[in-house]
Amino acid sequence: MALTSLTEIEVDSLKGVGPKLKEKLAKLRIENLQDLLFHLPLRYEDRTKVKPLIETRDGERAMIRVTVQHSQVQYGKRRTLICRAFDQTASIDFRFFHFMAAQQKKLQAGVELYAFGEVRRFGRSLQMVHPEITYLGANQAAPLLDSLTPIYPTTEGLHQASWRNLQKQALVYLTKHPVKDLLPPELIDKWQLMGINEALLWLHQPPKHTAIEDLSSDQSPAIKRLIYEELLAQQLSMQLQRQRFQQDSAFVMRNKGELVQKLLALLPFKPTKAQRRVVSEISQDLQSNRPMLRLLQGDVGAGKTLVAALCALQAIESGFQVALMAPTEILAEQHLNSFKAWCDSLEIELAFLVGKLKAAQRRESLAAIQSGQAQLVIGTHALFQEEVAYHKLGLAIIDEQHRFGVKQRLALKNKAPENKQLHQLMMTATPIPRTLAMTAYADMDLSIIDELPPGRTPVKTIAISEQKRDQVMQRMEDACLHEKRQVYWVCTLIEESEEIQSQAAETTANLLAEQLPNCRIGLIHGRLKSEQKQMVMQQFKNGRLDILVATTVIEVGVDVPNASLMIIENPERLGLAQLHQLRGRVGRGSVESHCLLLYGHPLSDNAKSRIQIMRETNDGFQIAEEDLRLRGPGEFLGTRQTGEMALQFADIVKNSALIPEIQTVAKAMISQNPKLAQSLCKRWLGYRHELGDV
Repeated sequence: MALTSLTEIEVDSLKGVGPKLKEKLAKLRIENLQDLLFHLPLRYEDRTKVKPLIETRDGERAMIRVTVQHSQVQYGKRRTLICRAFDQTASIDFRFFHFMAAQQKKLQAGVELYAFGEVRRFGRSLQMVHPEITYLGANQAAPLLDSLTPIYPTTEGLHQASWRNLQKQALVYLTKHPVKDLLPPELIDKWQLMGINEALLWLHQPPKHTAIEDLSSDQSPAIKRLIYEELLAQQLSMQLQRQRFQQDSAFVMRNKGELVQKLLALLPFKPTKAQRRVVSEISQDLQSNRPMLRLLQGDVGAGKTLVAALCALQAIESGFQVALMAPTEILAEQHLNSFKAWCDSLEIELAFLVGKLKAAQRRESLAAIQSGQAQLVIGTHALFQEEVAYHKLGLAIIDEQHRFGVKQRLALKNKAPENKQLHQLMMTATPIPRTLAMTAYADMDLSIIDELPPGRTPVKTIAISEQKRDQVMQRMEDACLHEKRQVYWVCTLIEESEEIQSQAAETTANLLAEQLPNCRIGLIHGRLKSEQKQMVMQQFKNGRLDILVATTVIEVGVDVPNASLMIIENPERLGLAQLHQLRGRVGRGSVESHCLLLYGHPLSDNAKSRIQIMRETNDGFQIAEEDLRLRGPGEFLGTRQTGEMALQFADIVKNSALIPEIQTVAKAMISQNPKLAQSLCKRWLGYRHELGDV
């Protein structure tokens, strides 16, 4: 039977692809020629023309034609071959740290050559390290190419020359067996898009006169085509993921609401209008047999914990267990403290499950969970470990959900009774920008607590140079000794090492103790045992400590209304969302609160922008939008969408205007042509599409 599709032609059909290379390609999910052609370049190099040295830019990779002036070996820490060469405009030094005697012999004065490499400028001098060299012999043609040179994403042992050879062969097949254009003709006409085969050919072999900047611009017809198709595949994936999630039914949780009414009667305050609205939205979901997948977002201090409690009570009164999962032990302990008082009053059994429990405590918790005695289970990722068996789990509440990956959510989902889906409520104190909500969270319903409880005073944020540290010390002493208020001092470090961060916090605590001898100072960091952290936090909460020195472990979950001053050391090292989270630890009472950003010199432009935004607004959604703009979606999302949001051509910030229409198209395609929708997802997301099968 004649092969008519590139998906039917395996990569070992190509010259030079043996079992070992085939195995390496398989690691990149490349098994057939269509897979290979959709393995698209990351960037391009221009080897189509020679550039005069004087026109080269620092960091640019360029082809130059030069004459050798002299070469010599320098001896120092390492043996280095240095060759000085020149053209009519300037001179340049080539440096070789690995070289043979024959190479040194060839680089003699008067020899002409072409060199390609990265130009580095040091003052007025130019340099290339290990350039690719072609000597101009009598019969040697110039090594200039007819198209720009693509650079492909690769893996160990697969060099760029191999990629270019493979793609060159695959493009020959493409002319005989065109890739099926999966976009319907009416969409291609409506969006005025280039054909997929034309776009692939152009991207693998861009014409020589193409400006490299055009290859990363949506003004390029080929890039525009791929932006639309990639965004459509991403939207289809999220909507199909949601559809699959809702194929199984969930438990219906209808009851009289007696537990909810009892808790409301216990509270010394009334929930805000926004909290009541959000509870109603979630309650409607829980009363349906359609599994809930809802993201609850609310700014720092908006009252998400109470909403979670009210929803948990609805499940518990209906006879189901509830699991509340937090990303860190300290946050899990904070939730335990918050829920314990409420649960004791309502005679609800609690279980706690974290990694550092003693064996006897762990056995006791596991037994209570399995028997159903524990109606509410609070913990970390320990909640979904294999040995944890639930009696009748119906609702999972996941706090700071962006810190958990898809696989972790799947593991918890698998704890549901057979043939049933869990209702899932995700919570985040990091407001999600609208653009991200339409893309990375398109599989979820959204609830927003857009109102703070009455009596909350906005925090005033002040940027102050570390050179004025003495003034900061005085301000802290006044707050503690005269105003009888409490203070956070947050240490940040570039290094991710928990040990180094802990040492820095210890050093800071010792210095503060010397300079403020009349203040009671506590210390909390990642290396402390769980019991020690809990003890220090409790002392601070009870007012037995004036100053708490901490690493960013106090980012979430700490509620001390008497704390009215926070100093964040080196805020330039943190993102906006994290700074906003930290700042939310103060301003939780009715007194005016301040956050001092104690910055170091020099500040980058990006750091200046972040600090300025923090000074200007307390609006979490505005901060989130700026954070997305400054950092991009990768860092913003954390681990939730590993894979799904690894967009190569589309940029969800720059291309946000396209998303609403593409969402509508995706919905129609799933309804009218589900096979086509699946094909588009498979082409663009491959195995990552399968990961989304929640």
